[in-house]
Amino acid sequence: MSISTDVLSSFKQIPEDQVDQLLQEELRKNDKKIVVLDDDPTGVQTVHDISVYTSWDLDSMKAGFMEENDLFYVLTNSRGFTAEQTEKVHKEIGEVVHQAAKETGKDYIFISRSDSTLRGHYPLEPEILRDEYETNTGRKIDGEILCPFFKEGGRFTINNIHYVKYGDQLVPACETEFAKDKTFGYSAYTMPEYVEEKTCGRFKAEDVTCISAEDIHNCDYDRIQEQLMAVKDFNKIVVNAVDYPDLKVFCVALFRAMRAGKNFMFRTAASIVKVMGGVTDQPLLTREKMVVKETDNGGVIVVGSHTEKTTKQLECLKTLDNIEFVELDATLVRDDEAFSREVERCLDLEEKAIRSGKTVCCYTTRKLITADTGDKEDELRLSVKISDAVQSLVGRLSVTPSFVIAKGGITSSDVGTKALKVKKANVLGQIMPGIPVWQTGDESRFPLTPYVIFPGNVGEVETLRDAVKVLMK
Repeated sequence: MSISTDVLSSFKQIPEDQVDQLLQEELRKNDKKIVVLDDDPTGVQTVHDISVYTSWDLDSMKAGFMEENDLFYVLTNSRGFTAEQTEKVHKEIGEVVHQAAKETGKDYIFISRSDSTLRGHYPLEPEILRDEYETNTGRKIDGEILCPFFKEGGRFTINNIHYVKYGDQLVPACETEFAKDKTFGYSAYTMPEYVEEKTCGRFKAEDVTCISAEDIHNCDYDRIQEQLMAVKDFNKIVVNAVDYPDLKVFCVALFRAMRAGKNFMFRTAASIVKVMGGVTDQPLLTREKMVVKETDNGGVIVVGSHTEKTTKQLECLKTLDNIEFVELDATLVRDDEAFSREVERCLDLEEKAIRSGKTVCCYTTRKLITADTGDKEDELRLSVKISDAVQSLVGRLSVTPSFVIAKGGITSSDVGTKALKVKKANVLGQIMPGIPVWQTGDESRFPLTPYVIFPGNVGEVETLRDAVKVLMK
């Protein structure tokens, strides 16, 4: 049942200046590097001047540990993987990260950053990381913290129910299109029920520790820390939050509990990463901050996401002048030869537009392509095949675009790693709330080109149009 957004302003006000002072004290005492494993590139949507590594070789991980920043990201793209692939990758990363930590003499914690609408390989990813951490360090992980709050995307957790903002209403996540995801869907109404559903009853809803809004807004650090200290056996902790000060209060208690000897695994959206890493606020990016190599060429936008929100944003984008739209017929995906010809057709149209100075938007057929078998793994493979075609519309360009925008999680990961061949990127910040921009590295296909990673489930109807307007001359 949806509720009014008025509820967001009904909570007791938190004295944020006081909380900031306490949090800064805790951050100064923290000696653990925060290693954020991101299951698609959108997880950097709250930070700036932070590194993202797209490979996890030992040299890259050691470089991450040697940075001055308290955190760095490792892009796994595991939301586009099968469960078997996900397990393999997380085991590899767990081992390499520990080796890098040993060689640099630093301690570390893992954050498994995933979708703020609760999709992804859960509980598999944090469980693999827990096993790796415990095996490599000899320490036990006491509990797992779930914090899907993501203000920039309109995601709030109230009374243990996770909500998605639509206009002036908050809709329970289980009632949204995201919960109907063919690969990662769910039906649970509350977060504790979500835990029980996803763990197939191994962790019961009634055993989940819930950090209440009342304790947070009363700044009852001792009470929250007591709850955290009592958690054991990898049991789950759900954080209720409606704004950033809520996370700050929780993190004060969290860091105190960790200094007192407790170890936690994290399965979160992007917002708490910013708070735990001590990342400051900064204004939204201007064109001048993003485009450092001027060109007369147009930009390129590729749209792979099929969410209803994306489709509406795409229609709104069509109201802008000087953009050419090219539709990739994804219904041909089961016919390799026909699909290959279709990709060539789109690529030719795209190149001509960019060379003429026009920005081009390539998008997949809005009809969702499903597997005949009904098997979730087959659905994922088809989705990956389409995404691979979409990324090739960037990766095979013989002309350098003035900017690149990718819409959708799997799409943006493939464009970043396969098409642009980014090994390490710097997160410049956000072009719109919750929409991050990478500056590609010297090793990439188009060095120093602004790459906008636009999640499929973020923004209002006009947000894609507004982002493109910022980048166009």
